[in-house]
Amino acid sequence: MCNAYEQQVSHAQYRQAIEALELAASAGEDALDTSGEVRIGDLGPVLRPAGNGVELVLMRFGWPPARPKAGPVFNFKSDKRSFADSRRCVIVLSGFFEFTGTKYPKAKHRFSLKGAPVMGIAGLWSEDDAGQLSFTMLTTAPGPDIEPYHDRQVCVLTPEDWAHWLFLSKPQEELLRPLPAGTLDVVTVREGG
Repeated sequence: MCNAYEQQVSHAQYRQAIEALELAASAGEDALDTSGEVRIGDLGPVLRPAGNGVELVLMRFGWPPARPKAGPVFNFKSDKRSFADSRRCVIVLSGFFEFTGTKYPKAKHRFSLKGAPVMGIAGLWSEDDAGQLSFTMLTTAPGPDIEPYHDRQVCVLTPEDWAHWLFLSKPQEELLRPLPAGTLDVVTVREGG
């Protein structure tokens, strides 16, 4: 399942995507210009509601473990759950990775939104007692673009659905689902071992 994603989104691209939502954005997002690959435990930019607008903040990828000796919760099944009372967020990224094969190194496949430099993944965020912010990605059944590579997929949101997820202005069943065939581009960035 998605345990790494690509973050090649400039401040200008964030600003453009947020302005297209016609939402007020908080100041101070210049510090969020990040690039590279974000893995579990790394910080990544996350869009969350802030009053009647949105704010972009850095959060750690993966909720803290729920029990001792467990790993962080980086993917969370959305199936048959209500998120009306949850802390919803959008993980903003340029692409995400899935891995196939049984031998290391596994084949690495990059998925991106066709014709767009930026995409989002529906997520949930939390804050621990020390004020540390973290997020997890929601998953669903695989769509036709993902199914050849994995039996689950993250809930990809096109930019026009970001606000719908953040404020649940559309039924969540219309948002937390696989996208139609041909919506995602896939490129194999590393052959398997």
